[in-house]
Amino acid sequence: MTMRDVARHAGVSPKTVSNVLSGYPYIRESTRLRVLASVDALGYQLNLSARNLKSGRTGIIGLAVPGLRIAYFAELADAVIQAADRHGLTVMIEQTGAVRERELAALARPRGHLVDGLLFSPLGLGHTDAEQLRISTPMVLLGERIFHGPVDHVMIDNIQGTRSAAQHLLELGRRRIAVIGTHPGELVGTAAIRHGAFADALEEAGVQPFPELAMPADPWHRANGAEAMEQLLASGRKFDAVLGLNDTLALGAIRVLTKHGIRIPDDVAVAGFDDIDEARFSSPTLTTVDPGREQIAATAVDLLVARMNGDDSEHHEIISPFELHRRESTLG
Repeated sequence: MTMRDVARHAGVSPKTVSNVLSGYPYIRESTRLRVLASVDALGYQLNLSARNLKSGRTGIIGLAVPGLRIAYFAELADAVIQAADRHGLTVMIEQTGAVRERELAALARPRGHLVDGLLFSPLGLGHTDAEQLRISTPMVLLGERIFHGPVDHVMIDNIQGTRSAAQHLLELGRRRIAVIGTHPGELVGTAAIRHGAFADALEEAGVQPFPELAMPADPWHRANGAEAMEQLLASGRKFDAVLGLNDTLALGAIRVLTKHGIRIPDDVAVAGFDDIDEARFSSPTLTTVDPGREQIAATAVDLLVARMNGDDSEHHEIISPFELHRRESTLG
């Protein structure tokens, strides 16, 4: 069975088949699914090295993330690639768009002939989908605490990390703190967890959160942060600080505040979450929570490799340590 056979079966070119199997990101989803279906139907095997043929492995692990336009996931992918390289592994990346159906499809597709293991960061799945995680391919979850088994899970400390950012703003004397990036009605997910942790931190400090200062934004891109800030300024509501539920939202807000002549941090202090690379080079530099991205990647890859090598011990839930980086957007 050759790549040309797969191409003929799927109705695409051999180059398209090669791109799909190499994890090339700019492939139409319907085309990619058709190629993978043909690969499975024909039993096509990648042209592996002699070492991998002998071991029965591909030497490839999968990484399924919501999307690489979100800087955190792009930098996480880079960290995973570096961690995998230390094990002699290649990473094939898949974008799910944080859509539940696409996340379920990523789990349901036969993968054994493509990857030896899967790192999976779901945003669309919920508690009721836990049983869907029982797949034959070794897998480690990344992200929120929305499942308790049946697989290993490496998590961001969203609660304590967000609380530390809120407490920092409170220590600076800020009391009317706006939040950008809320998802009204969301019960499980990053926005719900971080917004809830923010509100709890304020209430424990004896400060009442202002619901009118909670600004929805979805997806968490710069443009949405900027738009939310424009809406907040247009409303005339008073605020002296902003917490972006991720860095890109905070950076979008900073752009709009600066455009309107609002001084940062003199008039409004701004903090974010994720410590993306841009946070250290923005103007002003951004105070943010570093969730330990490199450690998350390294821990997750190590766990996955152990499972691929037959480790059948109890599953682990590991929360990565965080650090709050205080920079110019709050300290001047």
